[in-house]
Amino acid sequence: MSTQAAEKLTSSQEFSVKTIIAPLLAVMIGMFMVLLDTTIMNVAIPSLQKYFNSSLETIQWTVTGYTLALATIIPLAGWMTDKFGAKRIFLITITLFTIGSVLCAFAQTPELLILFRIIQGLGGGMVTPIGMAISFKMAPPDKRGAVMGMLGIPMLIAPATGPLLSGWLIGVASWHWIFLINLPIGIAAVIVGLKLLPNQQRGKTPALDILGMILAPIAFSMLTYGVSEGGRGWSSTGALTGLIVGGVTLLIFIFVELRHKQPLLELRAFKSLDFTRGIIITWALQASMIGTILLNPLFQQGVLGRTPLVSAAISLPISLGGLIFTPFAGKLSDKIGARPLVFTGLSLMSIALFLLSGVNLNTGVIALMIILFMVGCGMAISMMPLNAHVLKSAPRELVSRVTPLTSATIQVVNSFAVAALTGHLSSQIRERMADAGEHAVNLKINALAFGDTFLIIACIATVGAILSLFLRKPHIK
Repeated sequence: MSTQAAEKLTSSQEFSVKTIIAPLLAVMIGMFMVLLDTTIMNVAIPSLQKYFNSSLETIQWTVTGYTLALATIIPLAGWMTDKFGAKRIFLITITLFTIGSVLCAFAQTPELLILFRIIQGLGGGMVTPIGMAISFKMAPPDKRGAVMGMLGIPMLIAPATGPLLSGWLIGVASWHWIFLINLPIGIAAVIVGLKLLPNQQRGKTPALDILGMILAPIAFSMLTYGVSEGGRGWSSTGALTGLIVGGVTLLIFIFVELRHKQPLLELRAFKSLDFTRGIIITWALQASMIGTILLNPLFQQGVLGRTPLVSAAISLPISLGGLIFTPFAGKLSDKIGARPLVFTGLSLMSIALFLLSGVNLNTGVIALMIILFMVGCGMAISMMPLNAHVLKSAPRELVSRVTPLTSATIQVVNSFAVAALTGHLSSQIRERMADAGEHAVNLKINALAFGDTFLIIACIATVGAILSLFLRKPHIK
C-alpha cells in the first residue's frame, strides 16, 4: 500500500461526524431557515387569498416566484465562493434573506408580497449549495453519506415543518409572523456561522458568464409561466408564449453553456450517465415532495374545512417520518449504495400517493396521517442517499460547480411542479363544475379534483422508483 493511500485510510478511520458537528450546526441553521420558507407559505395560501381577496393562480406565485428566484441566484454560488470565499458569501446571503423576510411581513398587496418573496429568494438562494459544498469538503469520501445524512435533517424536516409552524403562527397571530419568525433565526445563523464555520481554501476564480446570467432566468421564468398558464388551456396565448419563448431561450442557454469554458451551470456533468440518472430521479422525488406538501393543506382547509393549525398538525407525520429515517438512510447508503434505498423510498411514496389520490370527504384523520407518515418515510429513505449519489457521481474538482447545478435545477423543477399542479387543480375544478351544472356539490367536486392531482403526483413518484433500478454505485473519488 502506498504512503498516500495509507494516510487516506488512516484519516478516514479517525474521522467522525462528531469532529465537524460544530460547523455542521452553523450550516444546518442557515439551511433550515431558507428551506423552511419553501413550504411555510403553503398553509398560509388560503388565508392570503382571503386577506388580499385574490385568486389561487395569483397567490401561488408567492411560492413560484420564490423558487424561481432561488434558481436564478443559485448558479452564481460557485463563482461567488471562488471569488470571495464560502464562509463570507454564506453569511452575506443569510443576512440578505433575513432582510427580505422582514419586507415580506410588511407587504400591503399580493404584487408586493410576490416581489418581496423574489427578493427573499435572491438573498437565500446560495445558502443550500454553499452549505452542502462546505460540508462535503469537510468529510473523507467514504464518510460523505453520513454527513449528507446530517444535512438531510434540515433539508427534509424544514420543508415538512413549514406548514405546522405557519398554521400555528396564523392561528395565534397573523400571516405576517411566518416571515418575522426568520429574524431571530437569521441572527442566530449569522452569529453561529461567524464563530464556527471554517475558512476553506478558495478555488481559482472563473470568468463570470454574463450571457448565461441573462438567459437562465428568462428561460426558467417563461417556461414556468407557460406551464402555469397551461393549467387554464395549453392553446392559450399565455401558455404558448411562455413555452415558446422559454423553450427557445433554454436551447440557446444550453448551447452557450456547453461552449463556454467556465459556464454559469456546469452542464457537462450530464455527460456522466450515473450523474444524469441520479439528477432525473431527484427531480421526480422533488416534484412529488413539493406537490404533496403544497396540496395537502389546501385540501384540508379548502375541502375539509379545517383550520390552518389543525391541517398543519395532521401533516406532522411527514416531518416525523423524515426525522426517524433521514440519519439512518445517509449512513446506510455508505454501506449498500443508493439504489436499494432510493427504490424502497420512492416505492413507498408511490403507494402512499396512490392512496392519497383516493381521499374524500369521509376519509378519517388517522388514515390520512398514516398515509402522510408513509410519504415522509419514503422521502427520508430516498433523499440523502440520492443526494450523496449525485455528488459522488461528479468529479471531485467539480463539486463546487455541480452543487449549484443540481440545486438550481431542483428549484426550477419545484417551480414547474407548483405552477403545473395548481394550474391543473384549478382547471379540474372549473371543468368539473361546468360539467356538473349549477346543482353540483362543490366540496365533492373539489375533492375529486384534488384526487386527480394527487394521482399525477403518484405517477411521477412511480417513474422515479422505476428509474432508480438503473442506478449504479459510483466509484469513490
